[in-house]
Amino acid sequence: MELGRVEGTVVSTAKTGRLKGYKLLLVNLIGPDTSAGSNHVVAVDAIGAGEGEVVIVVRGSSARQVDDFANVPTDTSIVAIVDSIEYKGKSVFRKNG
Repeated sequence: MELGRVEGTVVSTAKTGRLKGYKLLLVNLIGPDTSAGSNHVVAVDAIGAGEGEVVIVVRGSSARQVDDFANVPTDTSIVAIVDSIEYKGKSVFRKNG
């Protein structure tokens, strides 16, 4: 699992039928201190995340084990919205604070 921040939405009207109905989000992978990285991925959203939220993503075969994603051609899925992060004994992120 990895941390990321949702930075945008990817819209694609021409896509495989198994992706229809799923929201695609642009996620910037971040460090545990929430510092921005330079690695962006497109992830299938399984939980209703929105722009600016810190999320947990899974990649590889784990991305297809989310709920009913078994037949969805994805390598990256958003599986959680983060409420808070404590890193090295300090609170570094709170969703509403």
